[in-house]
Amino acid sequence: MNRSLAKVLSVAFHPLLLPTYLFAFILYYMPASMLTFPMQSRWVVLGMVFLSTFIVPGIGAYTMVRTGRLDSLEMYRREQRNMPLLFTGVCYTVTAYLFYSEEVFDAIFYFVMGIIAASVFITYLVSLFWKISAHSVGMGGALGILVGLNMIVPDAGLFLPIAVAVVLTGAVLSARLALHAHTPEQVYAGFGCGLMLALVTTFVAL
Repeated sequence: MNRSLAKVLSVAFHPLLLPTYLFAFILYYMPASMLTFPMQSRWVVLGMVFLSTFIVPGIGAYTMVRTGRLDSLEMYRREQRNMPLLFTGVCYTVTAYLFYSEEVFDAIFYFVMGIIAASVFITYLVSLFWKISAHSVGMGGALGILVGLNMIVPDAGLFLPIAVAVVLTGAVLSARLALHAHTPEQVYAGFGCGLMLALVTTFVAL
């Protein structure tokens, strides 16, 4: 894969952006019968997710770079990933709790956000001793969530979105390999962890 394309894919599908993409899909693609949250207010949920899962963790990582705790935002060194991942996991957990504690939000919100938060903590724990691909965990988890949604709402017409997700997942994993950011083992392990976490959680919930 061309390195320029690989960089574009890595940025466009950065793990911090995946929750926003997933919630945009749930809020504006899934059948209206699945959600009770009013359509005219769904932008509030999406804005909340974007703020708490991208802006706040992004600012946290940038602050760590400015204070010398990180060499760069790319975090190439495994040992430098622990603090940003832990901070991100806390942000995601708080978001999931807010969705859970407020009855106005649909259960699917904290279910999906809980899976995402758990995937971050798994990435954090593995990163304590091995460099796993966060991009792959995120893409595997996103694909697993889409498959899970298809099991929960089989008449939602998710065949095309899942097919697109499969193609995008393959492209992002190839991009990480093309950039030599990870070994094949790190990429495939990340994908497997994210996918299995989402699928197992859905099976248990059902």
